[in-house]
Amino acid sequence: MLDATTRSGGTATVLPRATTTELAVAAPVPAVPLGRAARWGRALLSPWARFSLLVALLVGALVTVLLFEPQRLLADGWPPQLGGAAAAVVFAVAYGLCTVAFVPRPILNLAAGALFGSQLGLASALAGTVLGAGIAFGLGRILGQDALRPLLRHRWLKSADGQLSRHGFRSMLAARLFPGVPFWAANYCASVSRMGYLPFLLATALGSIPNTAAYAVAGARASTPTSPAFLIAMACIAIPALVGAALAWRKRHHLRAR
Repeated sequence: MLDATTRSGGTATVLPRATTTELAVAAPVPAVPLGRAARWGRALLSPWARFSLLVALLVGALVTVLLFEPQRLLADGWPPQLGGAAAAVVFAVAYGLCTVAFVPRPILNLAAGALFGSQLGLASALAGTVLGAGIAFGLGRILGQDALRPLLRHRWLKSADGQLSRHGFRSMLAARLFPGVPFWAANYCASVSRMGYLPFLLATALGSIPNTAAYAVAGARASTPTSPAFLIAMACIAIPALVGAALAWRKRHHLRAR
């Protein structure tokens, strides 16, 4: 059926009918302004807001360590009613939290050996090492990666990021074996890269065994400083540290020459 026809010389012209669908599509959709709650939520979830939260958490942890010295509680004030495997598990959890708060691992490793002996102390300290590294990696990945990755513009920063992202396991394994790399620095640098979580934890566990074992044995045999086990453990601590210091000094002169 024709809506309207115009007859002229035996021809008819059909006038098109605008449908409701076409009118609906053509009608502009008004922009709905975000409410105050939505704007605040977007601001709080922004990369720099999350990074600020990470900085606040780390500063708070550092201040807590400086004021209360929780590492002394692990070494000297351990509850006497705790013993055996249950005590080792509690110590591992406390160890992990302390490493996130920048407590030096050598102190905690010595305490583990002194409290639980060489074998159980090594197991507890190694579990705490992996736990602390995992917590720090997760915090850095969730709260810091989005804000810091756009800042990786310098050549050596890009090179380090590429090395960690492409060869995460072996890079982190080398960082754990090398005594000159701070534990916390390796954790947060890895979290900003694109390294996977599982390679990071595996490399941390394997690379931390030699150094952690040496400190645990030294702590367990500290009462007999002339025993062969104690002397060997101290040698395993001192020799890698000296080699690392020599390599760092040589690299420093090499960079100056360039």
